[in-house]
Amino acid sequence: MTLSKAFSLLFLFTLGTINAQETLRGKVVSAENGLPVAEAEVYNRTTGKLVVTDNNGDFQFVELEAGKYELTIFSFQHEIIESTVDVPGKGVMLFELMPLSEILSEVVLTQRRKKLFALRSLRQVEGTAIYAGKKSEVVLIDELTANLATNNARQIYSQIVGLNIYDNGDAGLQLNIGGRGLDPNRTQNFNTRQNDYDISADVLGYPESYYTPPAEALSEIQVVRGAASLQYGTQFGGLINFKFKKPSYKKIELVSRQSTGSYNLFTSFNSLSGTVGKFSYYTYFNYKKGEGFRPNSEYKSYNAFAHLGYQLAENTKISFEYTLLDYLAQQPGGLTDAQFYRDPSYSNRERNWFDVNWNLYALKLEHNLSSKTEVSLNLFGLDASRKAVGYRENRVSQPDDLESPRELLSDDFNYWGAEARILTRYKFFKESVLLVGSKYYQAKNFQRQGPGSAGAGPDFSFATNEFPNYSRQSDFQFPNRNLAFFGENIFNFTDKFSVTPGVRIEYIDTQSEGTYKNIFLDLAGNVLQNETLTDNRDLERSFILLGVGTAYKISNNSEIYANFSENYRSVTFNDIRVVNPVFQVDPNISDETGYTADIGVRGRLGNYINFDAGLFALKYNDRIGEILKTEVRTNAQGEEVETGRLVRFRGNIGDAFIYGIETFADWNLQTTFFPAANDFIAGIFINSALTDSEYIRSEQTNVEGNKVEFIPTWNLKTGTNFGYRNFLGRLQYTYLSRQFSDATNALQDINDSQRGIEGAIPAYGILDLSLSYSLGRYKLESGVNNLLNETYFTRRATGYPGPGIIPAQPITWYATLQIKL
Repeated sequence: MTLSKAFSLLFLFTLGTINAQETLRGKVVSAENGLPVAEAEVYNRTTGKLVVTDNNGDFQFVELEAGKYELTIFSFQHEIIESTVDVPGKGVMLFELMPLSEILSEVVLTQRRKKLFALRSLRQVEGTAIYAGKKSEVVLIDELTANLATNNARQIYSQIVGLNIYDNGDAGLQLNIGGRGLDPNRTQNFNTRQNDYDISADVLGYPESYYTPPAEALSEIQVVRGAASLQYGTQFGGLINFKFKKPSYKKIELVSRQSTGSYNLFTSFNSLSGTVGKFSYYTYFNYKKGEGFRPNSEYKSYNAFAHLGYQLAENTKISFEYTLLDYLAQQPGGLTDAQFYRDPSYSNRERNWFDVNWNLYALKLEHNLSSKTEVSLNLFGLDASRKAVGYRENRVSQPDDLESPRELLSDDFNYWGAEARILTRYKFFKESVLLVGSKYYQAKNFQRQGPGSAGAGPDFSFATNEFPNYSRQSDFQFPNRNLAFFGENIFNFTDKFSVTPGVRIEYIDTQSEGTYKNIFLDLAGNVLQNETLTDNRDLERSFILLGVGTAYKISNNSEIYANFSENYRSVTFNDIRVVNPVFQVDPNISDETGYTADIGVRGRLGNYINFDAGLFALKYNDRIGEILKTEVRTNAQGEEVETGRLVRFRGNIGDAFIYGIETFADWNLQTTFFPAANDFIAGIFINSALTDSEYIRSEQTNVEGNKVEFIPTWNLKTGTNFGYRNFLGRLQYTYLSRQFSDATNALQDINDSQRGIEGAIPAYGILDLSLSYSLGRYKLESGVNNLLNETYFTRRATGYPGPGIIPAQPITWYATLQIKL
């Protein structure tokens, strides 16, 4: 029997086990005038399920077992009430909410949201997704006092434990985060989604994210660690899912945010949303421009988004979304260590440019087959390109030869996919939940590399006729296909204990078809050899990933969780073919495998402390990394010879083991020490990760026993939130200890005057201040980033935007004016 048939039989069995249960019906009204309260959130703390009242104030929880249930009812215009009810009850239960006697201050609104923190954390089940027993975290954007205009990742992700973040200073055009030893470059080790569908360049062949949604458009960011591999794909990092704001219940609502800041920063974010009958919409346009603190670093971007939804029936909704991003950025290049410590604002690259055009499409159908069974279908596609032209050489200090051709890389990304899910609840001991789904993905990407023009502007046309002997030329297409089936089941054996096993079956077919040039010149520039070689490959594989999670409720607000999930990461087509003057790729490079395990405790202590503390382990087999090695090339006689040139060699470096302790706590000082002072807010938070690692096996020289790259031993973010009435503030300190940038653990050489590509990344500490003040429909935000003006860097780039050290921003300021109508 095939596994797919087994899932079908299990699904039919679960439908057959549904027994008639009790229904809890309620109505929420205003205690002042008896009118219904629409859009009130009713949270069943006993089952963990959330519903929203309709326009008549009605709600219901269906097919419950007889017993007592704890409810929390929340509306922004009314007092919060908590109630314990008996099921079965006597008819429709009436809940009266007391209207608030005055307009709430920003501080009080923030405190009310924090009191209901459990409502917006990832519950066991949300929609057609299961999160039981997983290490999951949620960034609630409305609760942040941060630099949203520039997508400041250091501040936005301050409550996500253990993240390593590259600081590019480009107003947040690209997100670069990693964690647990995973390369942060363009968030390539996460499955990156918005509103539950993929947004990266190629999910398997090139999982880099050139597009990042503006934080000003988001309601929350969901982060699920490696255990997300079963539902969302095989990545070691897990899932990042950007959830956009929902359409307003008004017919039309306008939010306009205008920001300015250091180095000619200007951003304009404008959104329109509303609901008219069964039709709803949310749209925005975001414009950014500015200059970095270094010469040759200007940028400009245009980003638009539209969500159109229609309620076909009471249980059926369809929605369409379109996203456009177009941006152009000049890149000042990297520095050597000597250049950085002499003047971090220096740039010797005037001709490097980067261009991105991104078009995302998504169509989603959601339907409730019954009160216990939900289905969803996501159709999505991408039509995008990215182009990079510039001068990047092994010797970073080498001045740009203004008469020479620039290197041009041109990529076109095209894919479409479909993901279907069905989730049903059934009786087995207690209420259990089964999720089964499948995903089909097909991509055809094109990549060309060759000589660009000798000019200085953003010219992305190839100059092959002018420079026929340019040595790095290739023209490839990369067809990819992926078919996956997945399933997870929550077995609630008691009211407190659950086990969630899962499985994912993957079929991947990665191909490359194309040609590249093999050109040799003598010292005088004469052509010794110029031949075009064909390189066609087809890598087809199938495998099964298994995992299991468990959770035990200590109380309604706290639980112990543990999980184990297998992971897999496909070789990218960038590893297969692109010729880079800075590093050489092993032609036999292969996929990576391993697993992730977590155990921890999380929850809330009264209204005082939110916490999450745990241990993790990550086993990484055949980890792809980089070491210093003498370059090897094939000569005119077909022999492999060493050129004598030192390059970074990229390949399967060895097996690594990574483990650590991750803790987070948010302590509300106001409710702890002066609960009656509702006009004040005071709290402290601490987010810390202590991580160790080791290469436990390697066939490469000077690797086994080394630390794994991209891992600071200490990763700390801590600070305080404070406020009075409509004034809010946040002071945050970020510290990362020293980390290595390659598997050989090369140390930093501050006298290095040529390369800047290899070496450690020194420890650094950054202080940020963010403030906001609200007055009616107006809101003013401002702040200072890198308040102490620390000189530091977070990455050594081997390609664009380098090669070399990429300096981080010095002290900068920003100011935002928001109007909401």
